[in-house]
This record gives sequence, structure tokens and C-alpha cells, in this order.
Amino acid sequence: MTVPGRRSSTFSRLLRHGFTDPSGAERLLDVPELSALRDDPVLLDALGATADPDLALRGLVRLVEAQAETERQTLTTTLLSAKPFRDRLLGVLGASEALADHLARHPRDWESLVTYEAADLHPGVAEFERGLAEATDPVSLRVAYRRCLLAIAARDVCGTTDVAQAAAELADLATATLRAALAIARTDAPADAAMCRLAVIAMGKCGGHELNYVSDVDVIFVGEPVEGADEGKAIQAATRLASHLMRICSETTVEGTIWPVDANLRPEGRNGPLVRTLSSHLAYYQRWAKTWEFQALLKARAVAGDPELGAQYIDAVSPLVWQAAERENFVPDVQQMRRRVVAGIPVAQVERELKLGPGGLRDVEFAVQLLQLVHGRSDATLHSGTTLDALAALAAGGYVGRADASQLDEAYRFLRAMEHRIQLYRLRRTHLVPEDEADLRRLGRSLGLRTDPVAALNKEWKRHAAVVRRLHEKLFYRPLLDAFAQLAPGEIRLSPKAAGQRLEALGYADPAAALRHLEALASGVSRKAAIQRTLLPVLLGWFADSADPDAGLLGFRKVSDALGKTPWYLRLLRDEGAAAENLARVLSAGRLAPDLLLRAPEAVAILGDPGGLKPRDRGHLEQEVLAAVGRADDAEHAVAVARGVRRRELFRTAAADLIGSYGTEDSPREPDPGALVDRVGEAVTDLNAVTIAGALRAAVRAEWGEELPTRFAVIGMGRFGGHELGYGSDADVLFVHEPREGVDEQEAARAANRVVTEMRRLLQLPTADPPLLIDADLRPEGKNGPLVRSLKSYEAYYRRWSLVWESQALLRAAPMAGDQELADRFIELVDPLRYPAEGLGEEAVREIRRLKARMESERLPRGADPTLHAKLGRGGLSDVEWTVQLLQMRHGWAEPGLRTTRTREALAAAHAAGLIPTEETQTLDEAWVLATRVRNAVMLVRGRPGDTFPSESRELAAVGRYMGYEAGHVGEMVDDYRRITRRARAVVEELFYGG
Repeated sequence: MTVPGRRSSTFSRLLRHGFTDPSGAERLLDVPELSALRDDPVLLDALGATADPDLALRGLVRLVEAQAETERQTLTTTLLSAKPFRDRLLGVLGASEALADHLARHPRDWESLVTYEAADLHPGVAEFERGLAEATDPVSLRVAYRRCLLAIAARDVCGTTDVAQAAAELADLATATLRAALAIARTDAPADAAMCRLAVIAMGKCGGHELNYVSDVDVIFVGEPVEGADEGKAIQAATRLASHLMRICSETTVEGTIWPVDANLRPEGRNGPLVRTLSSHLAYYQRWAKTWEFQALLKARAVAGDPELGAQYIDAVSPLVWQAAERENFVPDVQQMRRRVVAGIPVAQVERELKLGPGGLRDVEFAVQLLQLVHGRSDATLHSGTTLDALAALAAGGYVGRADASQLDEAYRFLRAMEHRIQLYRLRRTHLVPEDEADLRRLGRSLGLRTDPVAALNKEWKRHAAVVRRLHEKLFYRPLLDAFAQLAPGEIRLSPKAAGQRLEALGYADPAAALRHLEALASGVSRKAAIQRTLLPVLLGWFADSADPDAGLLGFRKVSDALGKTPWYLRLLRDEGAAAENLARVLSAGRLAPDLLLRAPEAVAILGDPGGLKPRDRGHLEQEVLAAVGRADDAEHAVAVARGVRRRELFRTAAADLIGSYGTEDSPREPDPGALVDRVGEAVTDLNAVTIAGALRAAVRAEWGEELPTRFAVIGMGRFGGHELGYGSDADVLFVHEPREGVDEQEAARAANRVVTEMRRLLQLPTADPPLLIDADLRPEGKNGPLVRSLKSYEAYYRRWSLVWESQALLRAAPMAGDQELADRFIELVDPLRYPAEGLGEEAVREIRRLKARMESERLPRGADPTLHAKLGRGGLSDVEWTVQLLQMRHGWAEPGLRTTRTREALAAAHAAGLIPTEETQTLDEAWVLATRVRNAVMLVRGRPGDTFPSESRELAAVGRYMGYEAGHVGEMVDDYRRITRRARAVVEELFYGG
């Protein structure tokens, strides 16, 4: 008798044995049907050893209750006396609610778990065919299938088989089931069966002999007419048989379903015929098939139907599989397939995805298959459809390091075991790790994690997923470096031919040169070479993810050659995780940033500084430049220092732009392209203004000391004044001066002209730093007018001679360098011109429209595609800017927000003032940002300015990556550009020409 308020001894024992609901378990143990078992300690011990003792006990009670009176004692006696049977039955009941349901519906099926002989431990297709032999219809086939599945699960949960053997048994059971289903279909349609030969080819995990508990069974059907039959009618008959086979396995009956049979891997997918002849299959694969289809065929295996036809199919397609790596678009196709898989996972599920998420099963399978396709061309030992067998063969052949292969094998087995146990619980197709605590506890215990199973499961899962996440480093790249390293005993070196094949398959256009770079960087026994061998596998993966891996590797070698002897360089890359990836992105994204870096490689330190990619503000830059100018011995040296600062800051800006556009593991891609454009425009404008200020100070000091005889200011115009400079933009300026008190006007003018000439000379001197070109063609009278004018001269000219285009150009005028007070007075002078009181008259509006129309017809370069020219083309920069500027000149006098030199600010102000509807504003802004990014991209990629997309394929691909388009999507990028700018041009037609 239990004392009130105290727990019974049974309650305590149940807790110790792992029950989470001991009170409920006590009630279940008290049911009359368990009277023969209740007091036997063996039962509690066995229940406590299961994944979920509560679930196992509930299932046992249901099974015992379902027995006929005459059978119940047989079951309980066997349960107590036969330990192997007890472990099997309770192990299944504690792991699978669905199989407990099956046993409750078919109470005699427990007898299938009693036999414990050698043949029973490792059954094959023949044994499973015998187990299904009595099935004559879909319902009886399901019952027999579940009975066989029960035995597989029992061996699995008890550890009699490992995860790979269980997967192989599941594939063998699927093979036997497909054969049984085909036999039923043929019996139901003897006329169809007599007319055709039909072979069933297993694909995917079934073909690879590594099936899950619940998975689609992927198949391809091949048909041929029997001798003398009409081919068309025979294929129709084969199609009916194949369709019936699929329904037998897939349809839901009173006994549920088996699994869906999926034939979508066939030629043309679901749009293609379900059954084709062998010659039709071959014609498709030889002419139309995509890379992924050959990758899928790697697992093809004939499993049912006509064995001779199945063998002919496998023999015919195998050579095509092993030639796939020689296809023109093999590398981008493979990269695109993996990205598409990851991109398709809902964000909320990506961290719980065992199969498709980062560090998941598909990562291992995908990488192993890629290496098989690359090296299987010349090594038949790699021709296996089973992932773990293929991984072992890759290690045996030296294509993968043995230790890495072993570690990856362990990770893959653990993740597959997790997947099996998750699916086994309810026999549902899922790859998501559960969130419920009880489910996680059962899952952890089923994998042998008994002490704090939830925490231990999460720890092990994350550990193995981390191993898989480093997959590309381990499988693809490290063996390339081992080719130049001292290998451990027993390791096999990757041959030069195999290394070249791998590099070519990973996107390197010149594998021989790449191997030379790797040898130069990683050979030898020095500490430097050892660090390089640690870094390079990771860097090679990042390079391969770019549009030009060769350029990335070459740039890295050059930087390493320049900095290899400095103690901090390799330490920075090794110890600062972001620095190495940032460097890889910058070096492989185009020519501009690497050129800037190689002129002063020490700037690589910027990439490891957490705040290093943030643009420095103008005040700090100006202070640095002017201080350096003050310390310099002469003007040339002073401006060389200023240009060096400009080069360093250009590199900082370009690196931040590239990393923001590509994204890295530590820093996601900037979602707002407008923010990237604004940052680049502001940063380049600031550093050009500071450089000009430094050149002005140097020129004045060289001839006049601290003070010029005339006050002098530089006014930014065009994109310079608008703070919208790109990497390749000239600096449009006006020069204004005002004689100091007591200085003759002619003397002041000569001094002003001399200082301008000297500034331009200094900024264009041939040095290692990029020149800064100053363009003063927007001055009054253009190239025919004086280079410098006094403020009075500007006032007189604008009062008497100013043309409407000059007023429009002055919309961008902004002080940049020199005397601030003089610059402010110049701005006061031109404000009435650019924002005329009461707005522009109709004649002025017509004149602006005439100028724009003439520019469109005359200035577009000959042969240029007007739909793709970023500056002067349809819906490009000129279209948007002239539309915004017309609004500024018409309404700026009344709307203060329009009085800005920045295009996007003015556009937003026009919208706020009700001058442009929301949709039209967004259309113009999107087109302007897009066209600006195209120009920036071209400069970053080619290292020289351009207003249209490059024609060379690698350069175009690099522009696409910068713009956010994955490999193989450059056509989509060009189409998007045309679509967006076409819409913008329609808005321009309405607002500029029609408004």
C-alpha cells in the first residue's frame, strides 16, 4: 500500500527507466492484459532501453489488447523469454508510432520479428520478394510491405544494421515492391503486357541503393515493342502499365500508401512522355539534356521489368554520364543547381533542414557527385551511385584526403541516421528537425544519446553540420594543395592531370597556370607555405564562386609575393576570418580593385579592420592630405602623397562596394542598391574634392607661399557637384577668383591661371596612382572661354549672355575646394539663374527639349545599342536627370526641397511636392540607380570606364555577379535592364516632353 503523499516505488522505478509520464505508465502496466508481464523486471529494463519508453509501453498495450485470447499468452511468453525479439519489438514500438499502428491493425505481424537467423539479419531483394509474394492487389501489397518494413526498422533501431545497410535494405525492398506492383499491373492488363517490353530504372536514392524510410521513389520507364508489334501501340500499352504501377504504389487505400513513384526525372520532365523507347532516350540525352540530368543519371539502376532492356539502357547512358564534365556550361550549371536548391528553402526552415540546408545531406551528395563526374572520366572505380561507397572510392584514389573522407563519412552517417529516425516516427516524408522537446528527446535517445539527449543531440548535429559546411574546402581544394605538400604515410597524391581536371571543372579557365600559382604559394616546408596550405583551400572556393577564378588566384599570388615577408599579412588572413573572404571577393571581382591594391598592397589591412570598409569622412581626409602637403619638400611630392591617399580611399570604396554587392558569410548582401550607389558617389566625390584641395595648396605653396594674390575657389559641376561620381568619372569644375585688396586684376588673373595650370599638371603626372582628370568645359563659352574668371566676370557674363543650357548646368554647382566664402557668393550669384523666379518660360522649356532631342540623335556613339547605353540610351541617366532638372528649373523657386544638386534628392522632393506620382517616381529612381550601377560595375570589372555592358563573356558574367545575378543569368540581367529603362523612358516621354 502506498502512503498518501508519497510516490510509489513503481513510480520511482519508471522515472529511473526514462519514462516522462510515470503516472500514465503505472495505469498502463495495471491493465489486465499485461498481468503476465507487469512484475517482471526484464520488461522495465527493455522499455527503458527504447527511444521513448512511454510510446513503447502504449504500443505494447495496444498490441497485446489486439491479440486473440489464444495468441496473447504466446506473445507475452515469447516477449519474456527471447531477448532478441523483445529488443526488436519494443525498439520499434519506442521509435515508430506508425508501425505500432500497423501492429495494432495486424496483430499477428509481430511474428515476423521472432526469426533471428543469418539470412534474416541481412536480407536482399530475393528475401523481400518472398515476403511480398502473396500480395495480389494494392491493399495486400501495402500490408506485406509494412511487414517487411517492420523487420528493417527492428534491425535498424537495435543496431543490428548500420544506417548505410538500413538504407540499402530499404532500396532493396523498394525494388521488390516495384516488381510486385508491375506484376499486379501486368496481371490486370495481360494484353498490354503481351505487346511490350517495359524496364523500370530506379533513380535518386533508390537507384543509389540508399533510400530513406519515406521518400519518393524516382524512376524512368523505358519501353520497346515485342517482335512484330506496332511501336506506337506498344508504347501506349507500356505507358498504361507504367501508370498503373505508379498508382498501385502511390494511391491511398484503407492501408494507407506505400510511397509516391516520381517519374519527373525523365526526358522533358512532366511535359515529356511517361515511357520512351531506348533510341528516343538516347536522342534526347545526346541533343537536349542539361547537366543536372547527367548528374541524376549517375544513380540510374535497372530494378524491375525486362532485365535485358534495363541493362541496355544503363550501358547506353553510362558513357554520356562520364562525359558530362566536358560540356561547355558544366561549371555554371553545377553552381546554379546548388544555389537554386538552397534558395528554395523557406527562411523559417533553413536552420532545421537536414537535407537541403547549409551543412546538410545534399551538400555531401552534391559534392561527391561533382567529383565523380570530374574524375570518373578516367577512373572507373568512381562509378558508384551510392554516396558513401563513392566517397570511399574518392579517398582510395587520392581525390579526397583519407582523414577528410573519414570525417565526412561520419557526419553523413549521423545526419542520415537523424533523417531515418525522424521519418520512422510517423512514416512521413520530412527532412525537418522537430522543434518539440519530446520529439527531440526521442530522437536523441534513438541515436544512443541518453544523458541530456536534447542538448547532446543539438551539439552533435551542429558539430557534424559544421564538418559538412567545410565541405568544399575539404573535398574540392585541399587535395590540390596536397599535391605540393609532404603527405602522411598511406596518402595518395592527386595527379597533375586530375588536379587540372578538377580546377577546370571548378571554373578555372587556365588550370595549368592555376597549378603553377598554387605550387609557388604552397610548396616547401616553410611556415609561410604551411599557412598558405591552410588558407588556400578556403580561398580557392571563394575564387571559384566568382566570375573569374583565375584572376582571383593570380591577384592573390601577386599580393602574397609583395607582402609574403611581412609578419602581419598571413597572420591577418589566418586569424581574421573576414579578411580572407573579403580579399578573395575583391581579387576575383574585376580589375580595378586589384590594380589599386597591387599599387600599395599594404592596403589589404583595411579588409581585416572591422571598421575598415566604412568611408572616411571628408574632414578627416582633408586634414590628412593638407598635413602631408605641408610636410612635403616640393609640389610634385606633395601631390603624389595626396594621390596616394586618393588611391587608398578608392580601394576602400571599391572593396566596400564589392563586398556589399556580393555579401560574405559575416556580412549579408546590401539589399538596397540605391544605398550602395549613394555611398560610392559620396565617397568618390569627397576624396576627389580633398585631392583637388591638396593640389591647390601644393601649387600655391610652390610659387606664392601661404597665400595666393587672389582669392580662389573650385566649384564642382556635373556629377562632381551632384556628389554622384562613379569610379571612372572626370571632375567637372568651374574656377572662380577674386583679387585680394590692392592686387591688380591682371596680376590676379595671371596667378589664378597659373595655379589652375599647375594643379592640372600635378594631378595628371605619370605615377603608379590613377590620374584625376579635371574638366572645365562647362565654363561660360565652353572651350573657347577663359579657363578662370573673376566673380565679377561671371556676374557680367551671366547677366548678359547666359544661355538656358548654362543655367541647367549650374543646377549641379557646389563648392568643392578653396575659399569657402568666395564659393558661397558664387552660389548666391547663380541661384536666380538655376531657380528662376516664377519658373521657366515656355520658350526656355522648348529650348531645353530641343537640346535634349538633338543630344539623343547626335551624341549616342555610332553602333551603340540605344536600349543598353547607360548614359545616353533610352531611360538611362540622361533621360532621368534632364527630367528632374526641368522640374527643378520650373518649380525650384517655389519648392525649397528641389534646390539640391543631387538627382535622387531632387526626385524625392518633386514627389513630396506632388509634382510626380509615386509609381513614376519609383520607376525613374530605379532606372537611375540601375544605370549608375552598370557604369560602376563596368569600371570595377574592366578597369576602364564604359557606358554599356561588356561583350566579353567573363566580363559580362562579373558585371552580373556585382549586380546580384547568379552565374548563367546574364541574359536575365540584360532583359531586366531593358524592361526597367523602357518603363522609365515612358515616364520621361510623359513628364519631360509632354508635361
